[in-house]
This record gives sequence, C-alpha cells and structure tokens, in this order.
Amino acid sequence: MRKASAAFLLLALLSACAAPTSTEPGKEGAPATPGQADSQAPKLEFQLWLADFRKQAKTSGISEETLVAALDGIAPIPRVIELDRAQPEFKLTFRKYMDRVVPLSRVEKGRRLMKTHAALLKDISAKHGVPARFIVALWGVETDFGRVSGGFPVIPALATLAHEGRRAAFFRGELLDALRILNQGHITPSAMSGSWAGAMGQVQFMPSSFLKFAVDEDGDGKRDIWGSTPDALASAANYLSKSGWRDDIGWGRAVGLPAEFDSALIGLETRKTLEEWSELGVASKDGQPLPKRAITASLVRPETGGEDIFLVYDNYRVIMKWNRSHFFATAVGHLADRIGSP
Repeated sequence: MRKASAAFLLLALLSACAAPTSTEPGKEGAPATPGQADSQAPKLEFQLWLADFRKQAKTSGISEETLVAALDGIAPIPRVIELDRAQPEFKLTFRKYMDRVVPLSRVEKGRRLMKTHAALLKDISAKHGVPARFIVALWGVETDFGRVSGGFPVIPALATLAHEGRRAAFFRGELLDALRILNQGHITPSAMSGSWAGAMGQVQFMPSSFLKFAVDEDGDGKRDIWGSTPDALASAANYLSKSGWRDDIGWGRAVGLPAEFDSALIGLETRKTLEEWSELGVASKDGQPLPKRAITASLVRPETGGEDIFLVYDNYRVIMKWNRSHFFATAVGHLADRIGSP
C-alpha cells in the first residue's frame, strides 16, 4: 500500500511538472520538456522515499530537531552508487596486498604510537583483555592510525544506498542507527564523516557497531570515534572483547604442509588441536614443531591457489567478525606480530 501511494504521488508530481501554464518557452510557468521531466523524476522519487523514511525515523524516537539537521536538503550522491556497483579492474594478489597494507613504514609508525599511547593502551588492554598490539594493528589497517578515515558525509551516503543500493534494507537500518547516534549527541551531522559505505571514524565502525561497541573512554560524555583517540582505541578493544577475544592465545601462524597433504582439510570448517595438526605433518613455516598447547586451530589459505598457508586460532575468527576477509584478518595478525616484536 505504501509503495502504491508513493507511486501515485510521484505520477501526480511529474504530471504537475509537465502541466502547461504558459505557452511561451523559457517563461516562468512554461511546460517542462520531456527531458526536463525525466531528469526531475529521480529527484522526486528520492524525496518521496526520504519522506517515507522520515516518518519511520520519527516513530522510532528520532527527534524533529535531529531530523531537520540531518535530512533537510540532502540529495543522493552519484559517486556512492558508482562505488557500490563498481567491479575492480584487477585483484591484488595476497602478497601484493600484504606489501601494501603492512609495509615497514606502517610497522614503524605502529611501534612509535605504541610508545606514545603506552599508558592509555595499558589501561584499555587491562579493562578489555585485548593486547595493545592488536588494537593498534586494527587502527593501522583500517585508517592508517586515523589518518585516512573517509571523506563522505555519512547520512547522505547511507541515504543514497538505502534508496537505490544493492542492499537497501541493510543500509536503511544503518541510516536509522546513524540518526540514533546523532540523536544521542555524540557527533553533529556535518562532522559525521566516513567511507562511501558508511564506515565511520578512526576504527571504521558502521552505525550499528557504534551503538553496540563504542565507548566514552575519555569521559567527556560522548563516544567520539572520530576525534578522540582514547574513545576510538577503547571502542576497538571493546568490539574484540565482546566478540569473543581470548587473551591467552594469539591469532595464528604461518605454516608449511607436507607433500601430498589433503587439501580438503584447509578451511575454517575443520578444527583440530595443535597436536593433531602436528601428527598430520603441519609445522611452523621455519620448520619448527608447533607449540605443545591445548589449542584448537584451523588451516586457511587466504588466496585461492596461493602458496601461503596459516594455522589460525579462535581470535582469527573474532577478527573475521570485524571484516570477513582472510586478507584483512591475516594483515591485522601479521601487523600486530611485527609491531609487538621490534
């Protein structure tokens, strides 16, 4: 019924645009040409959609003040749709990805920041049970330690995706959560910037993740993952902790496999103890035997057909909850190891 009403209103609005009120071309009130009417249609359709969403937001408890500040005057961002629909011209190999994401310069910067924020990281680690090197590694992989956090206005970007993106229902929910963040006073609409897909701040939280995991570490009454490094790092640690992080194990290790190894055993679906993997001939990449610990692990090959194999623990699965990419999870683990071992 809602769609039918919106369609009827859109037709009426388009008819009004084309209704002749003057016979002199170029004069005010002259009838719109077919081309002009066609160009107005997407804008009108978006405004109709936005009006419908606005009603939903209001019934969900978003104040009129927030709605006016966040939604008045916004328009779709064509570049967001382009990025959403774009297919990459080429795919980086795993090793090229690692070279790009975990260069020596990032390792060294991470080590410096570990020292700069030593006291803060010590407190956050103790509170959430997550080693500082993993918090800093996530910070580094996501935004180069807060340097590159995205320049898109989050509300218009999410509205664009919610209106005509591939996952409209998902982004409609994220847009509503973004309004809840504004409604709570943590940030202003103009300062709420992020990626084209709505990932925000120094640790690139989607709005739904912000509401679940963001914390006010500096005690100013706001959960500011954009401008407050304490809030950003504590929020990352809180995410990992509440997602099942174990402080008694790392993330995994590079391993070598024996000849004729059964490749069907590679994948997160197969879990075995380190002792069982050792009995199958799995060893550390340098040839050393696996640790003698009661840890359950899985083998992963980040790149299909690639040579690099890793034996990963439960914490790797936690990182995968953050970003479901083997490239990403391995990069975070590798950067954490290098930051923690100067």
